[in-house]
Amino acid sequence: MNESLLRELVPAVIGVLVRRGADFASAEDAVQEALIRALESWADEPPRDAKGWLVAVAWRKFLDAARAENSRRGRELAVEVEPPSGPVAGVDDSLWLYFLCAHPSLSPSSAVALTLRAVGGLTTRQIATAYLVPESTMAQRISRAKRRIAGLPLDRPGDPATVLRVLYLVFNEGYSGDIDLAAEAIRLTRQLAAATDEPEVAGLLALMLLHHARRASRTGPGGRLIPLAEQDRSRWDTRLIAEGVMILQAALARDRLGEYQAQAAIAALHADAPSTAETDWVQIVEWYDELLQLTGSPVVRLNRAVAVGEADGPQAGLAELREVDPGIPRYDAVHAYLLERAGDLARAAELYVAAADTAPSVAERAHLTREAARVREILRP
Repeated sequence: MNESLLRELVPAVIGVLVRRGADFASAEDAVQEALIRALESWADEPPRDAKGWLVAVAWRKFLDAARAENSRRGRELAVEVEPPSGPVAGVDDSLWLYFLCAHPSLSPSSAVALTLRAVGGLTTRQIATAYLVPESTMAQRISRAKRRIAGLPLDRPGDPATVLRVLYLVFNEGYSGDIDLAAEAIRLTRQLAAATDEPEVAGLLALMLLHHARRASRTGPGGRLIPLAEQDRSRWDTRLIAEGVMILQAALARDRLGEYQAQAAIAALHADAPSTAETDWVQIVEWYDELLQLTGSPVVRLNRAVAVGEADGPQAGLAELREVDPGIPRYDAVHAYLLERAGDLARAAELYVAAADTAPSVAERAHLTREAARVREILRP
């Protein structure tokens, strides 16, 4: 056994795990366990790709530990939010219902869909739009979830990460539609944050508050959509912004970064800027890099292209956009915006029209149609 080879590989393997999303301490622990396995398994000769072997084993160890820790936290959270036994008047068990619908026998995606439909009050079409799938596909998913738990005792609370995902999607739907739905998501997330010190719960609450603070400025008369660059920032709720930033800073100080904390950090940078031009776009790109590493989401990659376009110019944004799947929602709108900034007005006008045709809401369709008309007016001789 070549122990010197193992010692040389340790920093590189830890680095790979950290880049994949593990915190440094957890990566160290996982690599140590992988080294023990190596000492037991390699005998006299290491495998051909010793580093790859260690990375694979260490990453499995990390995932096993993360799942075990997540399950432990889930049991603790379930105890915290479970209503007390016995007759109790006026008990609000909404949050507990979210945990029950996220049943352990369901996959996370099925549990989220079922909870959004049964407890969140969203329609199948709204849920399908949030998941970027056809409505028929989502209807089948919800039906399968109902059949799977039919007859099972609903006494086993689900994964807290699934509940957070549900609350996030309920807020997003409410933020763009029914204000009461957004307020309800914030209320339930406050309850969950009060019951646990998990950084991601705090991160989600901060994200909701920072977005909700800008709600009054997002629409004009008749529900006209107002983009961020044109919003009256004096109408932003500074009390909610201050609360969101304070909650976010406390969560980030725990040094256990998650996707909701990263999203909240981006929202905080927007909230802190006096104008679009004075926004710290370079730091926003850095946070999108973190978020992309955490999620791998094509939507995150699309939003990152916009931020790169603001930080480094439209050509840089267009270069990043070439790495994004053109089939995802709002791709054409982003493409049109970057092309307009790059000076290709004719192509931008065409894409604004294409984006309007596939817009997910009436307000967004009207906004993109106006953008197309505005650009065409500039093109007129």
